[in-house]
Amino acid sequence: MSDSAMVGRSAPRLKALLSLRGATGPLIGLVLLCAFLAVATDSFFTVRNMLNVLDQITVLGIMAVGMTFVILIGGIDLAVGSVLALGMMVMGYLSNYMGVPLPLAIVCALLVAAFTGVVSGVLVTGFGVPAFVATLAMMSMARGVANMITDGQQIVGFPAWFNLMAIIRHGGFLTVTVGVMMVVFLLGWLFLRFTTGGRSLYAIGGNAEVARLAGINVKLATIGVYVVSGLLAGLAGVVLAARLDSVQPSSGFTYELDTIAAVVIGGTSLSGGTGGIAGTVVGVLIIGVLRNGLNLLGVSPFTQQVVIGVVIALAVAAEAFRKK
Repeated sequence: MSDSAMVGRSAPRLKALLSLRGATGPLIGLVLLCAFLAVATDSFFTVRNMLNVLDQITVLGIMAVGMTFVILIGGIDLAVGSVLALGMMVMGYLSNYMGVPLPLAIVCALLVAAFTGVVSGVLVTGFGVPAFVATLAMMSMARGVANMITDGQQIVGFPAWFNLMAIIRHGGFLTVTVGVMMVVFLLGWLFLRFTTGGRSLYAIGGNAEVARLAGINVKLATIGVYVVSGLLAGLAGVVLAARLDSVQPSSGFTYELDTIAAVVIGGTSLSGGTGGIAGTVVGVLIIGVLRNGLNLLGVSPFTQQVVIGVVIALAVAAEAFRKK
């Protein structure tokens, strides 16, 4: 085979690997946002600030991967913020009150978080409850149980090694918590890109009935997606606990909105079937950079909410325009 033929075949493969699945627009927006903040502030494009942005998006980034899976099948998960708090409280209670070794307490917290996904998935698939209602109910239940564990009190103080995972920068730039987020991004991307299960999620989001007739176990895949979303929300809670060196039942309040926003801004359609992890990474970075930049500019938190709301509205409007 000639060199030109080999190049011709490899080019489409490379293009497919680098495809952002509809996130080109958000990526351009991210570049323009960074360019504006670089001009408007003196400290935005410093190494220290860039590392701070990475630290600040770890929790959002981990949850956004699970939310991407959920939205890809045309679902929604409003419980992730409350599940994050529940996972944190289970971990803190077991380790600090029951004397369970922290690594084992973390595993138990992740299992509890994953179980909330089982409940949500069964409500959706087994009882025909709309995803919005099922996860809204789970949001209330998880938050209530998180408060019941310590009667609404926070738990402070964990082993030094746990807190240091979010402080020590290995190689001068990478903390363990940021590394965990990057691994979650990579695994999510590989799953959607190269596995039958990942392709099944796109098929279900495109048309669940056609996917069922094609031999895909839609109910099992749906439950699995909600389990992964709950599991990653619990993992995000562990990461947040490492950053704060404490856990409290009020943690994660409104995080579900930021998570959905990051996924939608990244180009994943709320109707399902299109999108991907690459776009979600861009969406997470847009929210992280936007918040960081607005803080550097001295914009009030209330105004920041307005700005982020406008960005979400523009992203959804752009998706609707693209479909026409």
